Amino acid sequence: MKIVINILIIAILFIGGCGSGRAESHSRAGYNFSMLDSVAVVAVEGALQSQAARNQIAEYFEMELLKKGYAPKEWSNVAAALEEEEVQTEDLGTEAGLSKAAEIINVPAILIVNIPHFGDEIFITAKMVDVADGSVLWIGNGTSNTRGLLSFGSSSAREENELFGGVPGGVMGGGAAGYALSPQEAEKVQRLIRRMCNTLPSRLTTEW
Repeated sequence: MKIVINILIIAILFIGGCGSGRAESHSRAGYNFSMLDSVAVVAVEGALQSQAARNQIAEYFEMELLKKGYAPKEWSNVAAALEEEEVQTEDLGTEAGLSKAAEIINVPAILIVNIPHFGDEIFITAKMVDVADGSVLWIGNGTSNTRGLLSFGSSSAREENELFGGVPGGVMGGGAAGYALSPQEAEKVQRLIRRMCNTLPSRLTTEW
């Protein structure tokens, strides 16, 4: 009986450790988000090198935008259009770059995602920017502990992707598609993004 209890305690501690993390977000007070019909994820930058994994993360954000009543532009089409017009991520920090991007993809707001760290802990930040004046409409960030999960980019992860056919990327990836997130990582990342976007103002209500 004591052995069973000890096993249960260890399991609970393990699950609690895997679920550790935090997320927060803030939106612009008084802004009428119902005016925003279409939003485009235009960049997923940072420590994560695999374009296939970046594609997954962009799609997770698109899912959350859909839940809130927005009509996200398809990520691969947006990335391809910006790449064709030679718009770089750093250009989006300037008024001219924002104006050019808005003209190309025809949206009132864009979403920029940054992943400064992807290892034993995942750090993700995201912000929605008004392309008309460059003001930040919403910003969120979150961290999640991935210790104990199959590490993306490890030799075992690469071998598993090679054995079972890693999902290739292709847009804005410099030709290096890389491998998709492992199922465990994908679940952890999607859950973190869901928590980050929990307070993203919805177009479906007038609660703001």
